[in-house]
Amino acid sequence: MIANKEEELIESMRSVIDPEIGLNVVELGLLRNLEIEDDTDTAKITMILTTPFCPYGPHIIEQVRMVGSQGMAGGVTVEMGTAVVDPFMMEEGAGGDWGLF
Repeated sequence: MIANKEEELIESMRSVIDPEIGLNVVELGLLRNLEIEDDTDTAKITMILTTPFCPYGPHIIEQVRMVGSQGMAGGVTVEMGTAVVDPFMMEEGAGGDWGLF
């Protein structure tokens, strides 16, 4: 059983896959911050992309917004962060197939 809205939202993001890499945005460590407003049932997600000019970036961002909005009655906004991806942001074991760890 999922304990709270934040965990539920994060788990739902596992369905958003980077089509080039084949891993989800949670495994890749692309979700950098999550803020939930309980009174309005909205969320703001700050995320980054695997590269600044990721060709699938707009698609991935829209998928995060759409999937997140399914669990939040007030919707989800997605903001882009400025951090640069580091393989150590990935979930443990996620980079094994890529030879990163």
